[in-house]
Amino acid sequence: MIGVTFRAMTSDISQPRLSDTSRFEAACRRFDTANSLDPNLEIVEGIARPRELIYAERLTQWVVKLCPDASEELRLAARGQHICRWMVARSSYPMTRPGYLKWREDLKKFHAEKAGEILRAVGYPEETVAKVQALNLKKNFPQDPDSRVLEDALCLVFLEFQFAELAAKTADDKMINALQKSWKKMTAAAREHAMKLNFGSREKSLLERALAQTGGR
Repeated sequence: MIGVTFRAMTSDISQPRLSDTSRFEAACRRFDTANSLDPNLEIVEGIARPRELIYAERLTQWVVKLCPDASEELRLAARGQHICRWMVARSSYPMTRPGYLKWREDLKKFHAEKAGEILRAVGYPEETVAKVQALNLKKNFPQDPDSRVLEDALCLVFLEFQFAELAAKTADDKMINALQKSWKKMTAAAREHAMKLNFGSREKSLLERALAQTGGR
């Protein structure tokens, strides 16, 4: 029988340069508690867990893998990047390209606001809140180094965990276009990681076609 768990993600990553370890862990617990309420479940190793809790875990892991000494603000931004995402449904917007873009823009603002509420509640100063929210909103991408790491991690989570599912229901030309856009945003280091992922035959073919059309890897 498949088990169902809503356990919060533990803080099991290295944590250099923290201003206050207990405050950081309190913020992470609140992010995890909020994401544990996601009614959408994903099966991982036979266990059903809230989708956004899993997403936060995966994004955090990629950030630390890409940047072991990631700043406190970057770690916090990764943990809350998609916080309570299910509350802003795609179906509540027009099913058009402009509707999709408006949904995405509103989502970023929603996540930044929710993250800010949690950070203030555990005692972070406004300077830290502003930095985390700027990362959530992708305000200074690609000039800000932290924003580049976060974007790389977002792209790698997509390629590793979401690519196959999306490709199964998306026309090849649209999928290739999406891959090219992601690849363009990624750094050389992230691209190297991406090429080592275990893609299925169809996903590998789509990625090869996308890169062939852009003339690079």
